[in-house]
Amino acid sequence: MEHDGPTETDAVVIGAGPVGLFQVFELGLLDIKAHVIDALPFAGGQPAELYPGKPIYDIPGIPVCTGQELVNNLLKQIEPLGATFHLGQEVTAVEQQEDGRFFVATSQGTRFLTKTLFIAAGVGAFQARTLKLDGIDAFDDKQLFYRVKAAEAWAGRNLVILGGGDSALEWAATFATQGPGKAESVTLIHRRDGFQAAPANIARMRALCERHEMRFMVGQPTGFLAEGDRLTALQITDPQSQTHSVPLDFLLVLLGLSPKLGPIADWGLDIERKQLVVDTEKFSTSVPGIFAVGDINTYPGKKKLILCGFHEATLAAFGAAPFVFPDKKVMLQYTTTSTQLHRVLGVTPSALD
Repeated sequence: MEHDGPTETDAVVIGAGPVGLFQVFELGLLDIKAHVIDALPFAGGQPAELYPGKPIYDIPGIPVCTGQELVNNLLKQIEPLGATFHLGQEVTAVEQQEDGRFFVATSQGTRFLTKTLFIAAGVGAFQARTLKLDGIDAFDDKQLFYRVKAAEAWAGRNLVILGGGDSALEWAATFATQGPGKAESVTLIHRRDGFQAAPANIARMRALCERHEMRFMVGQPTGFLAEGDRLTALQITDPQSQTHSVPLDFLLVLLGLSPKLGPIADWGLDIERKQLVVDTEKFSTSVPGIFAVGDINTYPGKKKLILCGFHEATLAAFGAAPFVFPDKKVMLQYTTTSTQLHRVLGVTPSALD
């Protein structure tokens, strides 16, 4: 099958989360340039989208950092390696060509011919779990939101937040206390008086409620009220089967994200429980030349940790080298001592003193 005008490259990385970003770094050390595709409009994946301010304690050599700080450091680390990012795009097609390369197309019409493909897409494309009330989708992106997009517009307004995880509790506390951006009122609603959240976030929320700086209600959403094209209240039913109308200007629904494999399921790769089966030598999928790293893959002993994904990305890069440089023996070099790697990373002699 022939395609006009695709970008020819050595590597395409699907997913710009921490593992995808580190994949770019490990490829760069082997002189393999990469293009990076992500469905989100920014780099960072789950940490940037779900817990940018949440502390992470298990990155080697970094006692503590937030999700966003980790992403920022990874982006700084790969700056010298010249990766090209294609954000806000979903990969829609992967087709192997007669010469062994892969044709890759995105939802925005971007096309590649690549020697290797790395799937670092977390657990697939995330989709917010939506509120199941007939007709309420008419208010999407007007008064009903599934992520915080324009927080400054909510200052001085009545905000209702639906959810019981860390994200819901953190945003409720933020809008109840954040100074110039403070909401007029914040009401947190969850189906039960128990949370899947960090103890510190729960304690903070309860303390704010005790000081009457925000309100918490137990109940399930069962309806809504509107005047013309304006959403005016969310109706909830409590455990005693009583229905309450909660007035609002904006409704933020944070019921979690549902992972979807999406088009990946149609690429002819071995899949087990919605994850890609890989070996542990080079983290290759069942199709040679396609590798999978991070939460998207599965193998005996798999642990879904960022630091494990970093290890997987390292071996995947070495596994890809024979596809990119079939006549070259790739040697392991150390960033501490290799002058070649120093040139790649832009390390100056003075930096080594």
